[in-house]
Amino acid sequence: MCGLAGFIGRGAPDGALAVAMAQALTHRGPDSSGVWCDHGAGVALAHRRLAILDISPAGAQPMVSACGRYVIALNGEIYNHRDLRHDIGQGAGARISWRGHSDTETLLEGIALWGVETALRRCAGMFAFALWDRSRRELTLARDRMGEKPLYYGWQGDVLVFGSELKALAAHPAWQGEVDRGALTLFMRYGYVPLPHSIWRGVRKLLPGSYLTIAADGSVGVAPAPTFYWRAREAAVAGVRDDLDDLAAANQLDHELRRSIAGQMVADVPLGAFLSGGVDSSAVVALMQAQSSRPVRTFSIGFAESDYDEAVHARAVAAHLGTEHTELYLSAADALTVVPRLPEMFDEPFGDSSQIPTHLVSEMTRRHVTVSLSGDGGDELFGGYNRYVWGRAIWRRFGLLPSPLRELAGRIISAVSPQSWDRLGLHLPAGLRQPTLGDRLHKLANVIDATDPDELYRRLVSQVREPASLVIGGSEPPIWADEEAAAFAAGARGGDFIERMMFHDLVGYLTDDILTKVDRAAMVCSLETRVPFLDHRLIEFAWSLPLHMKIRQGQGKWLLRQVLYRYVPRHLIERPKQGFGIPLDSWLRGPLRDWAESLLDESRLRGEGYLDAQLVHRKWQEHLSGRRNWQHWLWNVLMFQAWRERWL
Repeated sequence: MCGLAGFIGRGAPDGALAVAMAQALTHRGPDSSGVWCDHGAGVALAHRRLAILDISPAGAQPMVSACGRYVIALNGEIYNHRDLRHDIGQGAGARISWRGHSDTETLLEGIALWGVETALRRCAGMFAFALWDRSRRELTLARDRMGEKPLYYGWQGDVLVFGSELKALAAHPAWQGEVDRGALTLFMRYGYVPLPHSIWRGVRKLLPGSYLTIAADGSVGVAPAPTFYWRAREAAVAGVRDDLDDLAAANQLDHELRRSIAGQMVADVPLGAFLSGGVDSSAVVALMQAQSSRPVRTFSIGFAESDYDEAVHARAVAAHLGTEHTELYLSAADALTVVPRLPEMFDEPFGDSSQIPTHLVSEMTRRHVTVSLSGDGGDELFGGYNRYVWGRAIWRRFGLLPSPLRELAGRIISAVSPQSWDRLGLHLPAGLRQPTLGDRLHKLANVIDATDPDELYRRLVSQVREPASLVIGGSEPPIWADEEAAAFAAGARGGDFIERMMFHDLVGYLTDDILTKVDRAAMVCSLETRVPFLDHRLIEFAWSLPLHMKIRQGQGKWLLRQVLYRYVPRHLIERPKQGFGIPLDSWLRGPLRDWAESLLDESRLRGEGYLDAQLVHRKWQEHLSGRRNWQHWLWNVLMFQAWRERWL
């Protein structure tokens, strides 16, 4: 796991500029650095290294191929590189004389033998790289299938800059840095800036599963459309298998998970795993422990507020599996130490407040290991989010009612504060009680009058319902996830509302929110994270399964649970889904209030000219009074304000 940066433009490149860009990424690669320039072509590649495989100098980057034609700067890991290395040896014969055992060298020689696209198709891993072809004078940028590793690029005048994080691009003197109000509007809706946009005008994120090639003598300001070597949509529409019963499907899933996890446990440095005690992380840890000769290192965090505390469940799972477990309990004071660092950590506005505990657990984990596996991706692949069950149920129960009745019901629910609903919920039978009942009912009120199922989903994932009314001069440009989801919906499988939601989350929320959060929150601590559920072979298997193997009798992740119960008793796992959140609503009224008041000052907002100051003030006052819980709405505004204060 590393950081890369560079540029291509007219004139001889200044290696010192590339070094400066890479220095902005020192946290991603604290172990060593390197730079390589082609002065005749105006190209510079720079690299910061976090040594994981082959920690010797033989793994240093940028790396030149044995034939001298290719130069690469790679961020990430190629998990099947040993198999690829064997195949390369078979294909290249005695021509290859390996310098070391790094996966970077394997990938580079695979490209030299097979070409870029074939090498990409054969790789299983998480990665982003910049490759210079000295013969063809072409720069290729590539990204892994699900976008686990970031890669930004964009023209700034007559120079194309690229890098693992935006701060690296901003270190180049050609940087212009104009806020894209369309991207800002999208951020306010979703709490993240979705693909392919970035918060900066003219700078894009490379799409997952794609690569693009730029010629040194090509047109300035023009970047070709990416070429896909893999896309989730093709895996999702490939067809449902009818040759597996429940037992055979569970056996196959067990096998696929074991294979993925075994490949991702390979490292020349200490390795562990995040453990929340939920289905996904418990499954990853269980299969790690089943394949390890010694106790796996596991890490979790907890909160004093019981509605948000999962540490007790993680502790029980760890004890059953026999892991070497470490936990940390967090307070509002701990969060306060992280909040000022968020704009630097995330580079662009990012509104998922679980960024705070994710960073804190990463910081704790890094004191003990250099690599940590996580359970991210299980919800999207196996139907774990509550909205998959509740979304269809809401539409079935309310969709046929006249719109005026649904609007009236929404107003009635909203008239009662979330706190009052929570108090009423305490009088329900134990089996019907839900954590944060008031918030759930207010979410229902927000979606109950949707015109169709897809509009219902859009509202379920929107944190600001009408963001163009909040952002001055803002409008929402098209996003890649919507385009992919529309194409998926047009196929035979797209007729099921739940599968449409799952697919949209897979290509949108997972990449733009979850994977972004984990990458930035962990890499700022120089911690590599790996996500076994996102092995492309496992993704393809999951989408070959019928929906009833994922959601059954109102419960998500049915098949994954059957595998997990082979290793962990059911009673340690079965409980309502909590999510990885923090008590943000009360913290904003308490220990974070002074910080928020400063950023939300009405006169300040008017002077800056980005957000509707009156609207923000009204929401803030409603939240402080306890009449409404606008925590997510306000957190998006606060994250933009804090980001703007740092970067503008």
